[in-house]
Amino acid sequence: MAIRVVVVGLGMMGRAHLRAYQADPAYDVAGIVTRSAPPPDLADLPHWTDLDQALLDAAPDLVSICTYTDTHVDYALKSIAAGADVFVEKPLATTATEAARVIDTARAAGRKLVIGHILQHHAHWQRFVHDAREMGGPFVFRISLNQPSEGDLWRKHQALMQTTSPILDAGVHYVDIMCQITDAAPVEVRGMGLRLADHLPDGMYNYSHIQITFADGSVGWHEAGWGPMFSDIAKYARDVVGPNGAVSLEDGGVLTRRSAALDAGGARLSPDQVTRMPPIDHAAMCAAQAAFLARAITEDFDLSAHQRSVLMALRICIAADESIRCGAPVRL
Repeated sequence: MAIRVVVVGLGMMGRAHLRAYQADPAYDVAGIVTRSAPPPDLADLPHWTDLDQALLDAAPDLVSICTYTDTHVDYALKSIAAGADVFVEKPLATTATEAARVIDTARAAGRKLVIGHILQHHAHWQRFVHDAREMGGPFVFRISLNQPSEGDLWRKHQALMQTTSPILDAGVHYVDIMCQITDAAPVEVRGMGLRLADHLPDGMYNYSHIQITFADGSVGWHEAGWGPMFSDIAKYARDVVGPNGAVSLEDGGVLTRRSAALDAGGARLSPDQVTRMPPIDHAAMCAAQAAFLARAITEDFDLSAHQRSVLMALRICIAADESIRCGAPVRL
């Protein structure tokens, strides 16, 4: 029997997840919840402006929460209480305590809870993690995603920054990648942030840089910035260095491995290995995540490792935000 899903929120990610559910026979879209009237192309779907009413009317098996971060905890807890499994976009919550509360509530109720760390289901990043681990440890992590934005995308970023900084919204993905590679606990987090735009709430910044040290000696930095002031050159750095060499991932799925092995004369033993992986667009990423979610429900996956990973990445990014605001390192 298909999984009856209600989608809450129709921003960029809400629409993307909705399309993935509509294209996957494992799902039956029971309706959508938005504050305003649905767009004409979705007018045939049942629609509610209130999640409580949707839970009563549709009795969904799954609620897919794709709203702003400050609503995630309330909507997730309501959905679990109504007997539904839950998918919620990242970040799960604005505090680690609230995130843990949602995870614990889902476990106690026997409901599945999947958080939208979409890179966990992206073949390019899966290969990157696998190959990076072969470089040994400790590691040096260099991962950035600065997003030059204008027009609708800049307006979206400004709306997000009413409640959520770039390091919390985007940084959790890439900190999670670091945690998957090292498996070591974080020890200390340092953060720097800068406000480069007007019309942001007091205390909000649209550029952030964090540094993390791990218990195995690994160190890493992540940089996240949004706005029309960023250059295309500043967009990406995706590089992991270890004693055995380095692995880099370029946009478009070009993976480069460099071995540190040298011959007796000190020359490199082998040239760089370059792998060009098939392109993966955003729709394919969402489809892969939807397929994982369906299997997690129907095959009764143990999601505790996924939830621990998500919670650890969130704790690190929250510590970075705290460091930015207090001007001092945060010990974990």
